[in-house]
Amino acid sequence: MISGINNGVDSWRAMALLGVTSGCGECYSTKVNGYTLIMKVVLLLLVLMTAAIDPSFANGNTTYQSFNKSKKILLETIYSDQHQTFYCGSEFNSKKQIKHSGGYVPIKNNKRSNRLEWEHVVPAHAFGQSFKEWYEGDLKCINRKGKSFRGRKCAEKLSAEYRYMQADMHNLVPSIGELNGLRSNYSFSMIPGEERRFGSCDMEIEGRKAEPPESVRGDISRIYLYMNDAYPDHGIISKKNRKLFEAWAKQDSVDEWECERERRIRNIQNNENKYVSRECKR
Repeated sequence: MISGINNGVDSWRAMALLGVTSGCGECYSTKVNGYTLIMKVVLLLLVLMTAAIDPSFANGNTTYQSFNKSKKILLETIYSDQHQTFYCGSEFNSKKQIKHSGGYVPIKNNKRSNRLEWEHVVPAHAFGQSFKEWYEGDLKCINRKGKSFRGRKCAEKLSAEYRYMQADMHNLVPSIGELNGLRSNYSFSMIPGEERRFGSCDMEIEGRKAEPPESVRGDISRIYLYMNDAYPDHGIISKKNRKLFEAWAKQDSVDEWECERERRIRNIQNNENKYVSRECKR
């Protein structure tokens, strides 16, 4: 437990700060500066608990750091009885196989077009670039061949906050692999015209922008607003985009599944998306 204290305070210094010494047979009855040892131990525990939680993302995910673990929970638990992809309503099964029952027509009928993937609504690239390890790298990010690397792998290796953000289930939705790849790290926006590249699925991707179907615009806005609040100082929402997301949230109110999804994630991940939960209570 003592090793959880950061900022150069090692276990011996932490014990010393709280008046705890080793080899003292009468310590249980000794008062130090007006406090009994048991009170000192309580203080020590409080210090450790405080150090274990980074206040910069205390409202976000602090339960799961593994992206793979989160994807497994989403597939097997959160979406166990809800087998439709987010944008186009294609059906998927527990083996991550997709059947295009919602009108989606693949551009390339390859493996990825028929495979389920878990998409970050707020792209990992969008918040990842705010981490020094992502854009600059680190001396500890060296592969087996001695070559340095940066980007997602370096941030994943060295930053706990990045791992928590990447694994946040509030920000993950089931997506057709092909569509996830085409959307890439593009931001959401309104695109002129109504081009249909994916059959009857109303998803448009053009000029490094993506316009989602009207039926999920509110869901997207509430996820962005949550991520912006849960992980401040990562530049997730610009002033221009905030106006767009606030408008989308009003146009597309929460539905029964969005409320249930938030409730299930909250119960497992131990934090809420208040932009969904407060609307579900009305």
